[in-house]
Amino acid sequence: MSHKARLRCVYRGGSYWRSICCLAVFTSCLCPTAVLCCSSCTETLTGLSGQFTSPCYPTDYFPNLTCMWTILAPPGFIIQLTFHDFELEEAQGCQYDFVAIQNGAENIKFCGVTAKGHTLNSTTNEMVVTFKTDFSIQKKGFSASYRQVAVSLRNQKVVLDKPSHRQVVSVSPSVPIPDLEQFTVCLEAKSSTVKKSWVLLSYVDSNNLPLIAFSSQGDDIVLAISNVDCDVSQLWKDNFSGEAFTNDWEQLCVTWDSASGDIITQNRNIYQVNRCSASRGKSIAAQGSLTLAPEQNKSSKTFTGQLYNFRLWDFNMSGQMLVDLPCDEVGNVVDWENSFWDIPVSTLEADSDLSCASGLPTTTTVRPTCSSLGSGCHATTPVNSNTLTTNLHVTNSVDLSTHGQQNNTVSQNTSCNGSSYEGGIFYRTQFLVYDQSSGNTDTNLIKQRVLTWLTRSFQNWNYTVYVESVSIFKGNLTSAHRIAARSLQKSYNCLAILYYNITKNIYLEEQVVQKRLINKSSVIGNNLSINSIHVQPIVNCSLEENPPQYTWTTTRPRITLLLPCLTNPSQFASRKCFLNTENYTSYWESPNMSNCSINASDFPEVSAENAAEVASQLLDYSADKNLTREDVGKLLNTLNQIVIMTNISVNLGSTVLTVLSNILSSSDTVLTTSSQLALRTVDTLMAKIIFDGPSVNISTLNLAIGISAIDAQTYNGTSFRVGSQNGESELEVTFDGKARTDSLAEVELPPGVLEKLIEQEASAVSRAQFAFFKRTGLFQDPQGFDLQSFVVASSVGNIAITNLSEPVRIRISHRNPQKVFKPICAFWDFTLNNGSGGWNSQGCWADTRSNANETICLCNHLTHFGILLDISGTAQKIDAVNTKILTFITHIGCGISAIFSATTLLTYVAFEKLRRDYPSKILMNLSTSLFFLNFIFLINGWLASFNIAGLCIAVAVLLHFFLLASFTWMGLEAVHMYIALVKVFNTYIRKYMLKFCIIGWGLPALVVIIVLSIDRKFYVVQLYGKDDIDGGSEFCWIKGEVVFYVTCVCYFAILFLMNISMFVVVLIQICGRNGKKSNRKLREEILRNLRSVTSLTFLLGMTWGFAFFAWGPVNLSFMYLFAIFNSMQGFFIFVFHCALKENVQKQWRRYLCCGRFRLPENSDWSRTITNTTKKVSSENLGKSLSSSSIGSNSTSWTSKFKSGSSLFKSSTKGEAQELSLFNPGLF
Repeated sequence: MSHKARLRCVYRGGSYWRSICCLAVFTSCLCPTAVLCCSSCTETLTGLSGQFTSPCYPTDYFPNLTCMWTILAPPGFIIQLTFHDFELEEAQGCQYDFVAIQNGAENIKFCGVTAKGHTLNSTTNEMVVTFKTDFSIQKKGFSASYRQVAVSLRNQKVVLDKPSHRQVVSVSPSVPIPDLEQFTVCLEAKSSTVKKSWVLLSYVDSNNLPLIAFSSQGDDIVLAISNVDCDVSQLWKDNFSGEAFTNDWEQLCVTWDSASGDIITQNRNIYQVNRCSASRGKSIAAQGSLTLAPEQNKSSKTFTGQLYNFRLWDFNMSGQMLVDLPCDEVGNVVDWENSFWDIPVSTLEADSDLSCASGLPTTTTVRPTCSSLGSGCHATTPVNSNTLTTNLHVTNSVDLSTHGQQNNTVSQNTSCNGSSYEGGIFYRTQFLVYDQSSGNTDTNLIKQRVLTWLTRSFQNWNYTVYVESVSIFKGNLTSAHRIAARSLQKSYNCLAILYYNITKNIYLEEQVVQKRLINKSSVIGNNLSINSIHVQPIVNCSLEENPPQYTWTTTRPRITLLLPCLTNPSQFASRKCFLNTENYTSYWESPNMSNCSINASDFPEVSAENAAEVASQLLDYSADKNLTREDVGKLLNTLNQIVIMTNISVNLGSTVLTVLSNILSSSDTVLTTSSQLALRTVDTLMAKIIFDGPSVNISTLNLAIGISAIDAQTYNGTSFRVGSQNGESELEVTFDGKARTDSLAEVELPPGVLEKLIEQEASAVSRAQFAFFKRTGLFQDPQGFDLQSFVVASSVGNIAITNLSEPVRIRISHRNPQKVFKPICAFWDFTLNNGSGGWNSQGCWADTRSNANETICLCNHLTHFGILLDISGTAQKIDAVNTKILTFITHIGCGISAIFSATTLLTYVAFEKLRRDYPSKILMNLSTSLFFLNFIFLINGWLASFNIAGLCIAVAVLLHFFLLASFTWMGLEAVHMYIALVKVFNTYIRKYMLKFCIIGWGLPALVVIIVLSIDRKFYVVQLYGKDDIDGGSEFCWIKGEVVFYVTCVCYFAILFLMNISMFVVVLIQICGRNGKKSNRKLREEILRNLRSVTSLTFLLGMTWGFAFFAWGPVNLSFMYLFAIFNSMQGFFIFVFHCALKENVQKQWRRYLCCGRFRLPENSDWSRTITNTTKKVSSENLGKSLSSSSIGSNSTSWTSKFKSGSSLFKSSTKGEAQELSLFNPGLF
């Protein structure tokens, strides 16, 4: 103990302050001792590999530490850091004790035991590890190792500077090279040495006979094809003074075609076609050995320089293709990747300036000093440092007893205690087994001998090495192996997997294992000997990002990695690195992301109070770019609840739009099923967002919206533009009308966009809404529509605006310039593909000013009545002029029909005497159904413009119901006529009108309910009245031909056949009385009969039959007839069955007129025609038809039958239920 440690504190008299002083002195005595254990925790490590630990590991570290290890690697390498043991104080957010790793891309914190067994890779050639502790709770700390890892072969070149004793650079024997009748070879090369003779590549068969060689022979450059030398030197002689290589990297390509014998050479962006007819019909045998720059007998003929990015294809490219060939075009036979090559490590050199290199910048790091350490390590570092400062290299001569000493082979931090590594290292061992006997040795025996030899080689050694597997096979040896084995009778290629179990923090390098085997190799029995031993570590599963945002660090085989789920950090995704014992490679299994799916229970129930909180939570979840369809559906459902249930501020709207933008980053296949919901959510968001000022816009990476406040009284058009400065930044929205050089889309609404709105509609318009979609995954057409542009949408309030005098102008940039330019403007039609949506090219057209970079679109929309029963399916194909006329006729007719149907209904409701008989009651029900049919049709388009799915379904259901109800009541009119005309007497039906009402209203309701129960999506928004110039208008109706034809066409066809049968019966009755005497003149008789026929035609709905004849060349004519007569049906019924009826006229005159037109109260209203029951005659029939319709102008036969016939007695309740016989009021 030092003299300071011998200080004593004497306590006398219980002095409190004296005891405090002693404690302070004692603490100062301890500090130097503590510093010895926590020293050297600020270091710069530059070795190929090494290890370091927390101070005093594995005993507890000290409080208040600040340590920093800066690990540096040369350019072209990254740092791989592995924690073999890890135990720190656990805390939320690692706020107390932690290790932070700066890997070049992010700063990662670890605490607790989470980092144990974890491997991390840097993104640059530098990694900084920081270790900090607080004043309380200490644990044992951590033990870590690092190594420098060369990046992919794309970042490395082959340096061939020494012509003698050169190691072979060849394609791996495991790479199959097929028979070649064409090939293309490309590589990059440079050389500072000018040589007249060299061989750049050689391809030989299994007998070492040359098949392909590219070489220089004096002044000539030759491509040899199966012993045929083809002179290809013209390119270099004409352009480059005969020199193929310079000090700069240049791509050199050669192609050959057996059919023509032509050879194309390309160098420095110039190509030359060389004729070599002697090579025509030649073929290159498969399974040869391909070597780059093989060593020649004379060093002066051996290529020296640097090679990079060799690729081989089994087809020939054109000269221009070679000039345009990118460096990352993958060779389909051989590519510049590690798995294709056997390249000695000594010849590889990383270079970030290579054409296809990813680039690994070297950054400058500020070196920490001891002054930055915590209070527990404030003293200077002892001279005897226990930190690794040299490369870790393990050999069999290592002395494990040298604790605390720096060693050229092993450096360990042994100031406290050692630690152990988990897992081990796999080695791929390749060697030749020579059979010096007769060559009949069984391969199984050879395999057993090799296994025994390998096992014995590692016995009684300082390291534990196991033999995992051994494989013996023939052929596919490299050319170097064949040369060595030419004099031998038979040879076998042997591959083995060795496993070293890491212990005592000691890594075992492959050179040590190889040296051990070489020392042990000799004749192993049965005249077998070992030669050409090569040992390489089996390549770990490489750094890989799969799926996006989940980066799996380089991992040893048979190790499973865990990564926290982005959507739920408390859960983990897993992935295992497997070892393939057949080809001795490692590979990743597919990531297991099952724990990372989103659960609906993860989100609280949305309310107006917590909407912002839930939106922020959704923002975190949506940051994961690996969402599944189910995840997207759950996010959008919750998002839709937010925009529906709360008022949207600009801040909340920005969060919601960012979530939508993140969702759009998902793959297109994930978005297919959620397209409708996402688009409706965007529409609702724009409609509900609250803002001050003239406009507001929100921009994200993939989506932007803009809302402009408008005043209908002073509206003069709106201009919306969206652009992006560099194509990758967030979108920028403007409403100022100024042109943008970076514009991606523009929408210009004309000043007349509101001119045709009625006052109420105009007053309701307060905003114009625009949306721009940079990612178009929501717009996937199953019909294969090839979308070439971005997508832009616009709307004005919730008003359906159609038939514009000046169309909306939309300019959209193409995502890629179009070489073959045939623009087709299309809009997203939500009604296509069974409601999933699709692109519809009708209704919009391209302006002639469109070009290869952008398209200008113009759009407009219309509809007409014929769509309700479009049996032929051609209503949407009528030209614009006729569509406009039909639309005008339809709306005028429906309006008039609705008014007069209501008038008919009110007349019969107001005057009790008119509705006493059954025909009048049936007429009232028919008028009711026609009124609602016409009224709902008129407001259908307006309601559809609100884009509310439930509202549209309700409108379509009601329209379908009242259409079927109208058909049904027309049929019941026919049924009543049949009973009255054919049955006449002996017919008694209890509760006659009740049963008619059940059929008239219940049957249509049953049909509609069945359709709804099958699938309510049969009722959707559709676009009608479309053609190539004018657009169509939205209309809520039936989607699906089967439903339409079954529930509408077939339903109507049955009733139509029944009605036409009744119509024929009545006509026969009319014709039957023509032979009888009549006091009327012929002209009067004809007019009377004509009026009767016309009356029945509209009453029984005969005009709906025009739909069956709307086919082929007469389609348009019958569409006109259909629109005119059916839209006016309510008016015609009013005329013939209300206005022309004598009893109705009397009621109007009695109660609605004054002066000389008014009738007195005691008029002959109750007059009857007879007291005697008699059969209906032709004369009575004529009177009935001519007098009008259902509803009598005189007292029915009912009163007479009540007193005169027992057939019409009441039921048990005493109620008289009878049928009106054929009387003047029947029709």
